[in-house]
Amino acid sequence: MNDGVPALQVVAPDGVPAITSSTNLPAVLTPILANLTWPDGSVGITQGDVVVLASKVVSKAEGRLIKAPDREAAIDAETVRLVASRENADGSRLRIVQNRQGIVMAAAGVDSSNTHPGTVLLLPEDPDASARALRRGLAARLGGVRPGVILSDSAGRPWRDGVADLAIGAAGIAVLDDARGRTDDAGRPLEVTVVAVADEIAAAADLLKGPTGGRPLAVVRGMGRVVTHEDGPGARVLNRTGAQDMFALGTREAWERGRAGDPLP
Repeated sequence: MNDGVPALQVVAPDGVPAITSSTNLPAVLTPILANLTWPDGSVGITQGDVVVLASKVVSKAEGRLIKAPDREAAIDAETVRLVASRENADGSRLRIVQNRQGIVMAAAGVDSSNTHPGTVLLLPEDPDASARALRRGLAARLGGVRPGVILSDSAGRPWRDGVADLAIGAAGIAVLDDARGRTDDAGRPLEVTVVAVADEIAAAADLLKGPTGGRPLAVVRGMGRVVTHEDGPGARVLNRTGAQDMFALGTREAWERGRAGDPLP
């Protein structure tokens, strides 16, 4: 690492066992983190590191694997608002919805991949609370080191192909970097730039941990500037809903509201 040059390191260790509802996550993850080896030969984690864990792991530990012969019914139960839907050529249905956690995503985050037939995995009931609990448990076992914690999940994005990981739960992270009021390199004031730092860290971690390969855990080093002593408000503040949602309505609904003279939400 060159002095004065910002650097980011990501390590995704092996060794995370199969997780069940009886698993104590902090107890299982602590020895893995304590023995983590970095490219420079250092071992363990230090203050300022960010632990990024796939939300699926937390869901399994919290007993969110449920019987659901009908996945669509499970999606219904997790949905608070339908954003868009489409019938595919094969008869399947794609739904983009806002779920009970406040996140807009496909199928409300209800996952049937890598689960036994007739079961689905739901997102954690409160991902931010889960992240805070995991942070407390790790800090109690890591000699006082309080890493930032992000729970990540993959999601599609409007107007972009492919999925990317984003933060659905966070603790000890300043999830947004508000650059408004600063100046750019040319001295012009920044007026609208707010960076979703937690999402960017989640995506960087997923380049190594990924959806397959048995590596649901990664640690990101080099982002200590956004790691906070307090747990903070969590990832929920990243959800853009209500009056700030410019795409709350489909085209037909927007035209109907406009013709009726109703204000947009």
